[in-house]
Amino acid sequence: MSDPRNDPMFQQIVRAQLSRRNLLRGAGGMGAMAALAACGTGGGKSTTGSTASKSATKPAVADKSDTEKIVRWANWPAYLDFDEKTKKYPTLEEFQKKTGIKATYAEDIDGNDTYYGKIQGQLKNGQDIGKDVIVLTDWMAGRLIRQGYTQKLDKANIPNAKNLNPKLQNVDFDPGRNYSLTWQSGYAGIGYRKDKVGRELKTLDDLWAPDLKGKIVVLDEMRDTVGLIMMNQGKDISGKFSKDDFMSALAVLQKQVDSGQVRQVKGNSYLEDLRSGNAIAAIAWSGDILLARFEEKDDNYTFTLPESGGTLWSDNLMVPIASPHKKNAEKLIDYYYDPTVAATVAAYVNYICPVEGAKAEMEKIDKSLVDSPLIFPTAADLAKVKVFRSLTPDEETTFSTEFQKVIGA
Repeated sequence: MSDPRNDPMFQQIVRAQLSRRNLLRGAGGMGAMAALAACGTGGGKSTTGSTASKSATKPAVADKSDTEKIVRWANWPAYLDFDEKTKKYPTLEEFQKKTGIKATYAEDIDGNDTYYGKIQGQLKNGQDIGKDVIVLTDWMAGRLIRQGYTQKLDKANIPNAKNLNPKLQNVDFDPGRNYSLTWQSGYAGIGYRKDKVGRELKTLDDLWAPDLKGKIVVLDEMRDTVGLIMMNQGKDISGKFSKDDFMSALAVLQKQVDSGQVRQVKGNSYLEDLRSGNAIAAIAWSGDILLARFEEKDDNYTFTLPESGGTLWSDNLMVPIASPHKKNAEKLIDYYYDPTVAATVAAYVNYICPVEGAKAEMEKIDKSLVDSPLIFPTAADLAKVKVFRSLTPDEETTFSTEFQKVIGA
């Protein structure tokens, strides 16, 4: 892929990060009323992917894959390799040639909740939403699985599923990965301007140092900001933490906001505060800091996972309940779990690649990206990150409401 800025990573990172940074905000970034409305779709009892199997294994329509050689895919913007000259997606073109299946691709997903709002009514009625593959973030993927809105995957049609990174193989919202497979991942931690801070920031407590008062911004994504504070308090955010555990972490955030230590709680615009100098450190997304480093050609932009650990999020491939092309969808998923194809996509989007073997293939595609920690994190980094566990509907409502009170949304 050509690079007009003569930097092998720059344009790829800018394309992917500008788009996803503006969109991936989760439930913590939406208004309280929207959160409550979205969360009130289930009862108060915790459920898992296995609970959904009764309805999800009975699609509303017969699979027509053998006679209708098509697959329809909805994804987020700038989330698949794209050729600016041909205006096509090279890997998707190759899939069509290889399989004879016509693939249509739409950048239809501009937010987890907004997309859910568009499709929920049809899914509830067992209707085809016009897509055979959709991509949603962990907590929203868990909601669809819990509600029985996805079809159980036939792993016999996805032999490359064995290549899924072990860290992502068993998630609480989909035990055994029966209804979903990871598309891409990323994590949250500490981002800062090394030249302005004047020292390394290694822990969440470092952000609360007196000399940084009024110079800190934190994310309005509940699972990342509160999750990091909980980890700093020794809690396992992937385990059975309590409401008291959550509220204890929230109290820390409240204190830092009230005292003026935290300048602002922000969504996608927090990076502009770091650029302008209004803030010099943040709870940040890894890709954003790398973006700023390359965009401004400034190595002072630094990202680190706190000593207590960082949060790991993923977006997930799923087949909607009434898709009439399930087998074709599974062939598509299998194709993108081929290490060579996965490496090609990773070279474009620059998020954490979930496919084992892709790093070796990246050697043949772009050696400058082989050691990128944003694409291929070290084993030590992966050992330090946790996925915020799925919340029950009642927890989602309570935690989101309390979080919104603290951040003043």
